[in-house]
Amino acid sequence: MSDQEKFGDEYWRRTLTPEQYRICRQKGTEAPFTGEYWQVFADGIYRCRCCGEPLFDADTKFDAGCGWPSFSAPIAEENIQEEFDSSYGMRRTEVLCKKCGGHLGHVFPDGPAPTGLRYCINSASVVLKDKPAS
Repeated sequence: MSDQEKFGDEYWRRTLTPEQYRICRQKGTEAPFTGEYWQVFADGIYRCRCCGEPLFDADTKFDAGCGWPSFSAPIAEENIQEEFDSSYGMRRTEVLCKKCGGHLGHVFPDGPAPTGLRYCINSASVVLKDKPAS
């Protein structure tokens, strides 16, 4: 059973701040250049704010100039889910946490080599944690 199935809406409302809930559970977005991590380039692992799933390694973070944290690849493809998003009259690919269904942001085909992808992620959807000791 996924965290999305295990925890209901009331759990997420109690666990997250109103802004985190709006973004993570209602597919919102934060204003550009305002999120906690848009200009942070510290070492670590970006984990899902809702369930703690490891999503992005800070080694793949780059400055896309868009105002949101941007990554060239997820830690593991199986940790994310992609869905077509036609909201606001746009055609985009939404990125969600596969474990809990939390909205993370969108992925665009304008990133750096070798992937050519830019995972544009809301700071409110992730939390930066230290890498596990090897």
